[in-house]
Amino acid sequence: MDAGNLPPLFLAYIGDAVYEVYVRTKLLSKKLTPIWKLHKKVTRYVCAAGQDAALRQIEPRLSAQEADIVRRGRNTKSRVPKNVDITAYRRATGFEALCGWLYLTNQTERLKELLTMISIGQED
Repeated sequence: MDAGNLPPLFLAYIGDAVYEVYVRTKLLSKKLTPIWKLHKKVTRYVCAAGQDAALRQIEPRLSAQEADIVRRGRNTKSRVPKNVDITAYRRATGFEALCGWLYLTNQTERLKELLTMISIGQED
């Protein structure tokens, strides 16, 4: 599969799943908590606003190619849910596209490096 030629929404589709598994795993390792509380915490990070915040944390450290993937994802036209800020939603799509692209191109070390720069579960 040539991930570089996949449409940005396909990359975002995979990237959303990759990021959610990362967040779930990270929060689960913090401490045992009832599942409903864990789910509530996870949704703070995997929603559009949470992914937009994650992108803001790593954006200064992106390579030109990674920034281009984010831009392509951000500029892709898609339906935006009514209850979400359009700017945050578009930026979140760019973040997801980046995660998907890094995953599908087997750049797992770089993906891990970027994800560890994101503050997750620090407020507990």
